[in-house]
Amino acid sequence: MKLKPLFVPAKMEKGLLKVWKRNFFYFKKTILVSLVWIVLEPLMYLGAIGYGLGSYVDIIGGKTFLEFFFPGLLATTAMMVPFFEGTYANFTKLTHQKIYTSMLLTPIEPDEIVYGELLWCATKGFFSICGVLLVSAAFGLVNTWMVFPAMAVLFLISWLFSCLAMVVTSLARNYDSFVYATSGFIIPMSLIAGTYFPISNMPKILQIFAYCLPLTHGVTVVRALLNENFESIHFVSLAYLILFSWVMMNLATQRIHKKLIS
Repeated sequence: MKLKPLFVPAKMEKGLLKVWKRNFFYFKKTILVSLVWIVLEPLMYLGAIGYGLGSYVDIIGGKTFLEFFFPGLLATTAMMVPFFEGTYANFTKLTHQKIYTSMLLTPIEPDEIVYGELLWCATKGFFSICGVLLVSAAFGLVNTWMVFPAMAVLFLISWLFSCLAMVVTSLARNYDSFVYATSGFIIPMSLIAGTYFPISNMPKILQIFAYCLPLTHGVTVVRALLNENFESIHFVSLAYLILFSWVMMNLATQRIHKKLIS
């Protein structure tokens, strides 16, 4: 397998942007339905868990439960939205609608299709993050300029799980196949990645397992930035996220490329 660079080659930008625009124009037509899922659902979690359950929880590390939970919610949103977009929606385009087959009749190359879809999935996740941040700012949860580097990390998380979703899509035989990845990996990861409680409260073996998961590093970095206690050790988590993204991106492009030309 020929490894690809972390950033998209300039010669592919024109084609992938056309793929991205196609998805964006469709998104605009269904924006009301899309906003209900990608923005309101995370806000419901913020209200039910952050404000509701949080009122019964003591201070965690000098922060209220709401302040502890909020960075984890953002990171989890950056995982969920791109993953579901990259699996169910892209599987439909690949198998049932045959949209990618139609694209191949144009000058667009297979890798441009993959990169365009990855960029769109990450962008949709970022839209969700921005929506949650805007609403949360009204409640005083966004009170530091460090939110801007945190948004960059959240986009990286979105890109990572876009790539992972495309790998899963390349392996799926039908819609039911996604249950294994969702219920067996994504949902459990969101529960033990430090989103709802400190990882240090878990048994040692689970702590080690948690730090093998990408979401854990995403939550750790975003929380450190928003709490303004980012330290040099957090660069290790950033490096993990970048490396994981690069590996998943190469797997996604290789496997989807083969499907498109077969």
